Amino acid sequence: MASPLEGKVAVVTGGTRGIGFSIARALLAEGASVLICGRDASAVKKAVAELDSDLQGKRIEGIAANVRHYEDCRRLIQHAQERFGGLDILVNNAGLGIFKPVEQLTPEEWRETIETNLGGVFYCCHEAIPLMRRRGGGYIFNISSLAAINAFPGGSAYNASKFGLNGFTEAMMQEVRYDGIRVSTIMPGSVATDFASPSGRSRDSWKLTAEDVAKAVIDLYKFPARALASRIELRPSQPPRK
Repeated sequence: MASPLEGKVAVVTGGTRGIGFSIARALLAEGASVLICGRDASAVKKAVAELDSDLQGKRIEGIAANVRHYEDCRRLIQHAQERFGGLDILVNNAGLGIFKPVEQLTPEEWRETIETNLGGVFYCCHEAIPLMRRRGGGYIFNISSLAAINAFPGGSAYNASKFGLNGFTEAMMQEVRYDGIRVSTIMPGSVATDFASPSGRSRDSWKLTAEDVAKAVIDLYKFPARALASRIELRPSQPPRK
C-alpha cells in the first residue's frame, strides 16, 4: 500500500543537520519531494548530497535561506511552488538557542533568538498557507520544545520564543482548520543532537534521537484526518533520576 505521503511536497527549514535532516530523510523515505534550507550554502549542498542517495535530484533540493529574513522565507516557499508544483507540508524546524542571564544577553542575541524561533515561523506560514489552501489542505508542523512550558534560568530568550511559538501555533491552528490545513506543535525534551552538544557526539544515551522526532512527524501525518493531535510532548522515557 502506498504511503499517504507519496507525491506530497514538503519544505523543512533548518534541514541540514539534526532534527531537520532526520525529518527530511523520513519524508523522502515515504515518497515525498522535499526542499530543505539552511543558512550556510555549503552545508545545504552537503546535506542534499547525503539525502539524495539514488534519487538523482528528482525529489530533493536545497537552498540557502535565513528564516530571520522575510524575503528569504518568501523565496523558499516560492521555490517549492516552482520546483515541485505546490506545497503540502511545512516543517518549521529552524531554531536557535542562546542561553545567558538577562543582564548578559545582548539586544542582538535577543532579537536573533526571537526572530529565528518565532519570526521565521510566522514568515514561512504566512507564505505557505495560501499555497496549501489552493491545494485543498496541508499540514504544518512547528517544532517547539518542552522549554515552551518549563522556564529555566538562562533561558529567557529561548523560553520566550518557544512560549510564543506555542501560542502562535494554537491560534493559527484554529484559523486554518476549516481549510483542511492541520497544524501540530511537537515539543521534544532532551534530544541528542549538536544543538545541545556542539561536538555532535552526545554521550547521553537516555536522550531522544532526531529520528524519534522525525517519526512523530510521519505518524502525525498518517493519523486519521478527523482527529488532530494539535500538541504533543515528546520526552525521554527514562531520564536520569534526580
